[in-house]
Amino acid sequence: MTTDSAPPKAPVLDPATLTARPGETDYPEPFRAQVAGRHRLTLGDPLGISKFGVNLTRLDPGASSALRHWHSRQDEFVYVVEGELVLVTDAGETRLAAGMCAGFPAGAADGHRLVNRGDRPARYLEVGDRSAGDVIDYSDEDMVWRDGAYHHRDGSPW
Repeated sequence: MTTDSAPPKAPVLDPATLTARPGETDYPEPFRAQVAGRHRLTLGDPLGISKFGVNLTRLDPGASSALRHWHSRQDEFVYVVEGELVLVTDAGETRLAAGMCAGFPAGAADGHRLVNRGDRPARYLEVGDRSAGDVIDYSDEDMVWRDGAYHHRDGSPW
């Protein structure tokens, strides 16, 4: 058995070598502040994964993963790695502890988001496919994302 202290190379990736993108979002104002405490590490792209996205995301206390939303064509999956989060859906709120997961099938019009209501950061793995033509509906806002841009429900741009 040999031990190699050199950094791993694809297909292996050490997330500690990546730089998180804190609060990065293309949401229009006034929605950006809601994800200011979100720190996302993109894991799939550096490994050449192109059919689906994989992110390791940290939510600081008080932060949200996103605005409550659902996808027309994209499946989503989240797995809580560390800490505790609250899943907010049309049905209400559900506590998710480390080791728990949730899935959101494409086309299910039930907006979801994760919120960290605790006093410590929480981390989760998020996986979603990259279906062409996906439309994102933001359940609590006058906003949809389609054709690469945000629009009001009446079709006017943000």
